[in-house]
Amino acid sequence: MAIRIGSHVGLYEVLSAIGAGGMGEVYRARDSRLGRDVALKVVAESFAHDTERMARFEREAKVLASLNHPNIASIYGLEDSGSTRALVMELVEGPTLADRIRQGPIPVDESVRIARQIAEALEYAHEHGIVHRDLKPANVKVTVDDTVKILDFGLAKALEADAASMDLSTSPTLSRMATEAGILVGTAAYMSPEQAKAKPVDRRADIWAFGCVLYEMLTAKQVFAGETVTDMLAAIIRGEPNWSELPATTPVRLRVLLQRCLQKDPKQRLRDIGDARIALDEIFSGEAALDASPSVAAIETSRWRPSVLGSVVCVTAAVLSGLAVWSLKPAPSASARLVTRTVIELPPGDLLGATDYPAVVISPAGTQLAYVAVRSGERQIYLRALDNLEARPVPGTEGALCPFFSPDGEWLGFFSGGSLRKVSVSGGVPLKLTIANAANSFGASWGSHGTIVFAPSVGALQQVSEAGGSPHAVTQLAIDRGETMHSWPDFLPGDGAVLFAAGPAHPQIAVQSLRSGVQRNLALNGTLPRYATSGHLLFAQGGNLMAVAFDPVRLQVTGAAMPVVQGVLELASGAAQYSVSTTGSLVYVPGTAQAEARQLVWVTRDGTEKTLPAPARDYVYPRLSPDGRRLAVGIREQESQIWLYDLSRDTLTRLTFGGSADENPVWTPDGKRLAYISSRAGPPNIFWQMADGSGGVDRLTTDPYANVPSAFSRDGSLLAFTEINPTTGYDIWVLRLDDRKPKLFLRTPSYESAPSFSPDGHWLAYVSDESGHFEVYVQPYPGPGGEYQISADGGTEPVWNPKGQELFYRSGDRMMAVEVTTQPSFSVGKPRMLFQGSYVTTLGTYPFYDVSSDGERFLMLKPTERITSLTKIVVVQNWFEELKRLAPPGK
Repeated sequence: MAIRIGSHVGLYEVLSAIGAGGMGEVYRARDSRLGRDVALKVVAESFAHDTERMARFEREAKVLASLNHPNIASIYGLEDSGSTRALVMELVEGPTLADRIRQGPIPVDESVRIARQIAEALEYAHEHGIVHRDLKPANVKVTVDDTVKILDFGLAKALEADAASMDLSTSPTLSRMATEAGILVGTAAYMSPEQAKAKPVDRRADIWAFGCVLYEMLTAKQVFAGETVTDMLAAIIRGEPNWSELPATTPVRLRVLLQRCLQKDPKQRLRDIGDARIALDEIFSGEAALDASPSVAAIETSRWRPSVLGSVVCVTAAVLSGLAVWSLKPAPSASARLVTRTVIELPPGDLLGATDYPAVVISPAGTQLAYVAVRSGERQIYLRALDNLEARPVPGTEGALCPFFSPDGEWLGFFSGGSLRKVSVSGGVPLKLTIANAANSFGASWGSHGTIVFAPSVGALQQVSEAGGSPHAVTQLAIDRGETMHSWPDFLPGDGAVLFAAGPAHPQIAVQSLRSGVQRNLALNGTLPRYATSGHLLFAQGGNLMAVAFDPVRLQVTGAAMPVVQGVLELASGAAQYSVSTTGSLVYVPGTAQAEARQLVWVTRDGTEKTLPAPARDYVYPRLSPDGRRLAVGIREQESQIWLYDLSRDTLTRLTFGGSADENPVWTPDGKRLAYISSRAGPPNIFWQMADGSGGVDRLTTDPYANVPSAFSRDGSLLAFTEINPTTGYDIWVLRLDDRKPKLFLRTPSYESAPSFSPDGHWLAYVSDESGHFEVYVQPYPGPGGEYQISADGGTEPVWNPKGQELFYRSGDRMMAVEVTTQPSFSVGKPRMLFQGSYVTTLGTYPFYDVSSDGERFLMLKPTERITSLTKIVVVQNWFEELKRLAPPGK
């Protein structure tokens, strides 16, 4: 059934045709709900009207959808739209193996790498009781990162056909139940003899097809060819492979493997594809030392003649010798371990979250992977053992950032609610270690001697006991070089020193000795340094992972830095998405180094969306002017500055300049000035200036700690702000504009921030984690009086309706509203959801949106497709073997 391009099949917009086969046609389509491209396999009309067959197809498809392996293309679901029945599948980009083979034989080492991944996929499926039945080069794709993906797994069985309806001349892919006699299954050239004879088949049919595919990779020829299907089937049943076609460099063990896969009697065939995978591992790692000789290459089992019997006996002895070596050889040594790459796909609907911060980390032993993901609008840490195919959420890590492991891998550290916390990987309640300046913190490292070094939002590195307590500074900012923060710490072996990035302007890699107190700039321009036990200092630079030989005792680089991995996701915050284990494994998120691109979007209370014509930029903290004509917004690119967008003229102009980081704009009630946080004079304090650009910049606070402006009172006499204190954490203060004297409003052991004056000026809304997670509260201003909890199931980013009587906040990806009455007494209504969507939300608590003066529209930030498509994690095991070749370590 042909589908018109541009039409919709359920939620999927058909974009283009990909191909056609025995089961139907395949299209590229766009998932309008999740914003990703998929493959739609539209079932042929002749099948779609067969009720019994389609019921069987749905049952089989549900079983196949349970397969979750990096080398198997995923099945997302079934779509039934009118008379159209379609299977929704993972769209795998790249050529098929058949396309690659058409270019000529594939080198032995590359063939072994590809075959190993095919074997891994088959081994996983067979362990789950599923046989492919139609393995062939056209059903294998090789992506740009050399990952093999097997397509149409088990679909030959899912759409079973009757014998009378089959036409083998068209290379059928339809099947009936494997236990029923008289039915042929699989594409003819790759059928096993038992399939060709219409006998029942099992996993050994896949092993035969695997041998056919491997032979074809090495020779660029089908092992059993013929002009017609009948000729092919005859060759499969009676013929023998032409072993002389194999390259002379084919190792004996690989030849033996091929012969065992292509035994006509299934009882004599290789019993388990896992044995093939083990053999390929050893061949690739160099354990298969017996290379083929011309005599071995000339094996032709169908041409036994007395004149060559002696040669054959010699060859047989060589093959048996190879088998003996295969059986008795010990496991590969650590010095010759195979470097393997695997791509982990997040479950459908999940996205890597908080990518402004490191979102993936591997345990020191290289056995576990932790990552931050967003599922159904909730950000949480997920933990996956690398010998397991499933990841599990870690309870109590909702809203978490920057996960990191303890040295023994038994604990996970993370940041949440303005606190540094830890939780056992075995489960349990997370423990709060410190309430110090830890919200939006920029990384941490857990030492082997019971301490944790972490980077606060601003300022020098702090150190705290793994049991908790008060932190103390371990580095000192170089104010003369414009340093306002130290970030991404990493302990060196023995905990005697720590690596970090000094910035934010033009970040440099530095090292701090914790014994001598000496701090040294290593003259490397980059971010997120990590020490590799191979003898290298790793860091990110422009989307590349760089490596340089490093002496961890003398704290000196001993060579030139060079790129070792390209395409590692790095964002403007300095977060690079990679991690290494002490055992030599690397994990990273593939992507390009660029600022996040976000769009400015109006959203009505019912969720109707309208995109503004402003260009997509890395927007943060949008604030509408009181008259609604202009928008002040931060843009993070080479440096963070404040810009003004004229909503009537659709023009974007820059307001602040200089090498400082300027963010969080707040309008005065008359719309004449903007206050904002700036590091132009040292510690980030509050400055303000005229919104039309006239006059100079005036400093409002002079605090040794960071001050973040939040909201003016309606009469403009007060400014509520948050102080980030390394001892007491996040506290709420109010600045009187007449004498510029700040007064403390709220300080508790918990995190409090994002204060916002009610329209009548008598109440202050804010966010606190006193309950263990963020909720929105209101207190009378200036007091006295108790607090009222506004949100019911988590809440951040409070904004009052300018008309009063209502308070908005975010809860995950939901925009919530609560009726709030302040006169004659205070009362709170029930929270209700206005709309839900994947709009950017702040990782702290300050609003990443604003509300129009009539309270009917919301100015939101919408991420572009590049950011919302973060679903892959690459795992490279034994990577240090490769690293030492690319960047030889120092002596």
